Amino acid sequence: MLKDDLPKIVTSHLPGPKSASVINRRNEAVPSAIRCGYPVVIKRGAGAIIEDLDGNRFLDFIGGVGVLNIGFSHPEVIAAVKKQAENYFHGMFNVITHEGYVKLAETINSLAPVKGNKKRTFFANSGAEADENAVKIAKAFTKRPNIIVFSGAFHGRTLLTMSMTAKKSYARGMGPFPDGVYRAEFPYLYRRPDGMPKEKAIDYYIEKLYETFRNCSDPEYVAAIVVEPLQGEGGFIPAPIEWVQAIRKICDKYSILLVADEVQCGFCRTGRIFATEYWCEAGVQPDIITMAKSIAAGIPLSGIVARDEIMQAVPAGIIGGTYCGNPLACAAALKVIEIMQRDNLAQRSIEIGKKVMTRYAEWLKKYDAVGDIRGLGGMIGIEFVKSKYSKEPAGELVNELTAEAVQHGLLLESAGIYNNVIRFLAPLVITDEQLDTGLDIFEAAIEKCVGRRNI
Repeated sequence: MLKDDLPKIVTSHLPGPKSASVINRRNEAVPSAIRCGYPVVIKRGAGAIIEDLDGNRFLDFIGGVGVLNIGFSHPEVIAAVKKQAENYFHGMFNVITHEGYVKLAETINSLAPVKGNKKRTFFANSGAEADENAVKIAKAFTKRPNIIVFSGAFHGRTLLTMSMTAKKSYARGMGPFPDGVYRAEFPYLYRRPDGMPKEKAIDYYIEKLYETFRNCSDPEYVAAIVVEPLQGEGGFIPAPIEWVQAIRKICDKYSILLVADEVQCGFCRTGRIFATEYWCEAGVQPDIITMAKSIAAGIPLSGIVARDEIMQAVPAGIIGGTYCGNPLACAAALKVIEIMQRDNLAQRSIEIGKKVMTRYAEWLKKYDAVGDIRGLGGMIGIEFVKSKYSKEPAGELVNELTAEAVQHGLLLESAGIYNNVIRFLAPLVITDEQLDTGLDIFEAAIEKCVGRRNI
């Protein structure tokens, strides 16, 4: 079966002829701004394996950028969507109530570790929509105009979420941007100031938040602080628990809502259904959680959950939308959660993470080009540098690594503010043999590319 296969390239070059034909058509029909550097045209996918039009098989360490935690084409999700499709495709929730939406909201309310006993959830279509709605909710509840986000953050590509996103290559030429979005420095501990001990770093980054208060917005005008529990596009950087605890105290002191963006790190990716469960274990809960990506196995769906008093403060008409909580997506999401709980994919994420981190730790010792490794569960980043001493980012090396790996059937993707981090987001249903094979291909690429650069 495809889901158990190993990567194998059968054509003499990539892309193969059938795939090349479709890529050529893409280049003529689709805006070039939607970039793709991979020579892959999917025919079918199962588990963590993609087969292209020419019969090449690729192992996917990208997982649809965090969408495919239960893998490609899970048969039980297919069955659930088919069953729903036989009854109806759509019913706008502002007009017709459908039980799948209600049941999914009840399920999320029971699982999400937000503050409060009674919780409410509503649904949108994408992570950006979820984050934008979280800001609207925070402003409605607090009656305040401003929000604070962080360096390295990625929250989406709408006008507001482009403003919230740190990397401005995602927003080039799109201004002017909405007012009231201010930025503080995220605790990127690997790149803390030279000579600063780790034990001093948390205080340093908390002071950076206070600088934002002093320079940009008094805290009494801040509706929300929006945090990724583990930054995705920023370089797979976990938010240190001590820092999160301090942020929670600041939010409580100034009546600011703490929003956790779990769009990429949710749904078992970090070893918990929600990464904020780690916060909860440390005595911290967010006020609002946003989610998307793996919630529905690839069908567009996102969610926003908060306690009753926050949600009920939103005026009628402010939230909702035509496709939000689509019946097919809700059916998929309910089955995804069932599978994740039944098959204990959170624990599987931890097992995968341990195996990957063990191998990465060997590379950290072996290769001067490996500067740092970090993550939670099966969401792991490996940062490449020109030398451990200089820590100078090696973005070009990462480009070479991804290009080399795909030639041997492994899909890797970069991340980080310097594009020098490779993210690990392989589906959690990956087999041990596939994982070992993928890590072997990855290391062979490092050997080849690092050696080539040293000639």
